[in-house]
Amino acid sequence: MPWFRKQKDRKSEPVPVEERRVKTENVFVKCEECDAPLYKRDLEESLQVCPHCGYHFRLDAPSRLSMLFNDGVYEELDAEVISIDPLEFTDTKPYPERLEQAKRVSGLPEAIIGGRGKVGDHLVFAGAMDMLFIGGSMGSAVGEKITRLIERALRERAAVVIFAASGGARMQEGTLSLMQMAKICAALALLNEARLPYISILTDPTTGGVTASFASVGDIIIAEPKALIGFAGPRVIEQTIRQKLPKDFQRAEFLLEHGMLDAVVDRREMREFLIKALHFMVNPEVQRQTPTAAHVSGDGNGASGQQAPNTRFKVQNSKSEV
Repeated sequence: MPWFRKQKDRKSEPVPVEERRVKTENVFVKCEECDAPLYKRDLEESLQVCPHCGYHFRLDAPSRLSMLFNDGVYEELDAEVISIDPLEFTDTKPYPERLEQAKRVSGLPEAIIGGRGKVGDHLVFAGAMDMLFIGGSMGSAVGEKITRLIERALRERAAVVIFAASGGARMQEGTLSLMQMAKICAALALLNEARLPYISILTDPTTGGVTASFASVGDIIIAEPKALIGFAGPRVIEQTIRQKLPKDFQRAEFLLEHGMLDAVVDRREMREFLIKALHFMVNPEVQRQTPTAAHVSGDGNGASGQQAPNTRFKVQNSKSEV
């Protein structure tokens, strides 16, 4: 007696040739380093790090903050600060169109998001840049959001952590974007004067004016493995000096070997590393001190207590531009 009998009254329909395959879209991802097929869920559980070769996939800004804060819980700050078009810049398309496209692609209002929350036992103000928003470029709104983050840390006697990922200053805003380098570093100088820690984390890639300013002035400078870090790109440097660059030039491990970084840390170990660093850097006696007027104003308008006029960004959902 056969185990299975084909029902004579039931006709089977042939499957078209183009459909005779297992559909694996959005199920597997190929590692860009070792070409290993990776189950997407396993990759997410390993924080977008290949379990075979340790290749670090690029991570979006919200995921970085969720990875940092306790239980992934944080208060997002200054989401209303966005870029406008002060120079009426146009190349292949108007700058406002590029901004709208970047918002759709990244799902973010700006190239950086900031958050307030706990990391271990420590209060931390953190910012994370996102390459999907015009290459993580630094415009006036990015500079303002980072500066506000630092000022809040001064008022609440907290640490600052910034995940840098950027192609540099945003050319559509010209000199106004370059001015953010000095603006952010001036705020970080006040943070240093108040003896509060600032940890800079460089991810792939961190280049241009971001590298030349706040990304390189941390009390501790950390990088993810094999992250590209530099000012100009390797190809531009080779064309300028007319020499072949060393192997893995501008990669995190090369910079660590030459004293430009303090540590190269695997993303899966980053949170624990930061908690240990904060335990070492945060002095409870300093934390209990009351901030003076010299360090930060109490009205939230800046470190000097006066708000300088600024027309390079605006507050979303508001009729008035800042």
